Amino acid sequence: MENKRKDNAPCPARKPADSHTAADKPCPELSGYIERAVAGDKESLETVISSVRDLVFNLSLRMLGTFPDAEDATQDILLKIITHLSSFRKESAFSTWVFRIAVNHLKDYKKHMFANYPLSFEFYGNDIENGKVQDIPDLTQNVEQELLEEELKMACTNVMLQCLDTESRCIFVLGTMFQVDSRIAGSLLGMTPEAYRQRLSRIRRKVADFLETYCGEYGSGSCRCKNRINYAIQNHRINPACLDYTAAAELPAGDLYQVKEAMEDIDGLAAKFSFCKTYESPENLKQFVQEFLSSATMSVVKGS
Repeated sequence: MENKRKDNAPCPARKPADSHTAADKPCPELSGYIERAVAGDKESLETVISSVRDLVFNLSLRMLGTFPDAEDATQDILLKIITHLSSFRKESAFSTWVFRIAVNHLKDYKKHMFANYPLSFEFYGNDIENGKVQDIPDLTQNVEQELLEEELKMACTNVMLQCLDTESRCIFVLGTMFQVDSRIAGSLLGMTPEAYRQRLSRIRRKVADFLETYCGEYGSGSCRCKNRINYAIQNHRINPACLDYTAAAELPAGDLYQVKEAMEDIDGLAAKFSFCKTYESPENLKQFVQEFLSSATMSVVKGS
C-alpha cells in the first residue's frame, strides 16, 4: 500500500498558514462575508472559504487516511462549497452546512488509496503481530529517530481508522475529533441522536480495544513505533523525505469547530484518542483557492 502523491511531486514545504476563523466560533461578520461573496466579492469569498478550509481538510484526512488523498478531496469539497454557496439559507450554522457537503462527498469518495486496498482490524492486527521487522537495513536516510517515530505513530493510528467501514469511521470522526452534537451528527448521517450515540459508543470501544491489545503507544500491546520504522519505510507507510504529520503545524484543540453543547464523554475513553490531532491545511490548498478565484468568474457562486 504505497502512500505517495499521485503526481510523484516532492513533498511540499509546509509554511505557516494564515489565521483561520473557526467554523462555529461567534463570528457576526461571517454572515456578511457570505452575502458579499454571493453578490460577487472575491475577497469575501476567499475569507469564507478560509474559515472552513482546515475543518474540511482534517475531516478528509481522517476519513481517507493520507495527506495526498485528503488534499485532493478537500479541493473537490471546497469547489462544491464555492459553487453552491448561494444555496446556503442560514437555517443552520454555516459549519453544519459545510459538514453536510463534506460528509456526503467523502462517504462516496472512491479515488483514495484505501478504496482499492481496504483494511480490517484482523489484517492490521496480524501485520503488527507477524510483520517481519528484523533484518531490515537502515532506511532512515539520516532523519532523526524521534521524528520518524512520531510520523509513524500518527500515520499508523490514522490508517487504523480505515479498518472501520465508511459510516462507522464518519461517526467516530464526527464524535471524537469534532465532538459534534448528536442531533447535528445524527441529522448528517440520517439517524436519530440516540442511535448515533449508541453507534459512537460501540465504535469508540472497538477502536480502544484494538489499541489496548496491540499498540504500545496508546495501550498495553507490544508494538512500538521505534522498532517498526524501517519496516514501515520498506512498506511505503512513511517516507523519510516527506514527513506529512510532523511537518504540519498542529492546531490548538477547539480551533476547528466549536460547538455550543459539545458531546459528553459518553464512555470515559477520551484519553485513548489523543492521537486525533488537528492540523493546519497545507499551503497549496490556500493557493489552489486563490488561483481558482483568480481564474473563475463569480457566476459560479451566484449559481448561474
